[in-house]
Amino acid sequence: HRSRCQAVQAENVTVLEGGTAEISCRLQNYDGSIVVIQNPRRQTLFFNGTRALKDDRFQMVLFTPRLVRITLTNVSVSDEGGYFCQLYTDATHHQVATLSVSVPPETPTIEVKQEAVEGAEVELTCLSPRSKPPATLRWIRDRREIPGVVSQQDNGKTVSVSNTIRLPVERKDNGAAISCEASHPALGGQKRIRHYRLDVHFAPTVRIIPPPGILREGDSLSLTCSVTGNPLPRNVLWSRINDTIPERAEFSGPTLQMSRLSQTHNGTYLCQAQNNYGRAADHYTLLVYDPGAVVETHSAMPYAVIGGILALLVFTVICVLIITIWCSVRQKGSYLTHEASGLDEHGEVQEAFLNGNDVAQGKKEYLL
Repeated sequence: HRSRCQAVQAENVTVLEGGTAEISCRLQNYDGSIVVIQNPRRQTLFFNGTRALKDDRFQMVLFTPRLVRITLTNVSVSDEGGYFCQLYTDATHHQVATLSVSVPPETPTIEVKQEAVEGAEVELTCLSPRSKPPATLRWIRDRREIPGVVSQQDNGKTVSVSNTIRLPVERKDNGAAISCEASHPALGGQKRIRHYRLDVHFAPTVRIIPPPGILREGDSLSLTCSVTGNPLPRNVLWSRINDTIPERAEFSGPTLQMSRLSQTHNGTYLCQAQNNYGRAADHYTLLVYDPGAVVETHSAMPYAVIGGILALLVFTVICVLIITIWCSVRQKGSYLTHEASGLDEHGEVQEAFLNGNDVAQGKKEYLL
């Protein structure tokens, strides 16, 4: 019989979830026998060219002696399975067209198990809740992969994938960029990327920015308290050690302003800030100069110089007098010594005069 020569062939098809699948049945030596197409649950979709199941997503788009084709729109994973192409003759012929549905991942989400605190570790989990086949997740920082712990969970025909990392963090890591990339065969080399910036909490730091130069009476003063911290302290507290803030002081955010300064403003001013992780403070000592006192000090300097010069002159005169007296005393001593020597010679002459001949005799003896 010719019917025994009839045959049917089915083609497998793969489609993305939400797309449109074409299911084709090829006929050979078709002689008008009945063609039936059934879904994976063996429900008849079409009997020859007539719809048998009320599901508008299925449409008969082609029915010829050589090719029968139907389409399925808005495909879901529940539509997966074998679609039967049957040719009813004396000997029933059938082929199965396998429909596979691929589910690419959506952009992954990032979960933070606990807040990141300076000096501790932060645990981050990248999650792709639904894909088929399973998506591949990678953590990237500064173009380098951060190895993590990967886990999968079956959700029927789809899979949930997660990748968890633990990072030690410091305050310098606050705001650092990190990302999780999801790749999948259905994406054709593209990636679904979720970006994240590290949010590291740390205690505040405080620094008062001092004004330049010397402050004098009548000047104005503006002190700015520079504060860092995460979370950033909402308020800063200004105080004056062992005294109260002057009544005319004004506050503008972290800035303390005082006009028409006087020496009553002198003192040490303190700026404090705190958050849930600690507190910090900085101080500034204000010293207001009196311009009149500065001028008086400068005018007194020439008198000091003159006094020094006079003292030097007096000292020089005293030294000259001492040297003069010393030289005079020494010269007088030398004169007295010479006068005494002259008296000795005179005595010898007197003695010779008194002795008379003895002296002459002595001379004579000396001459002999």
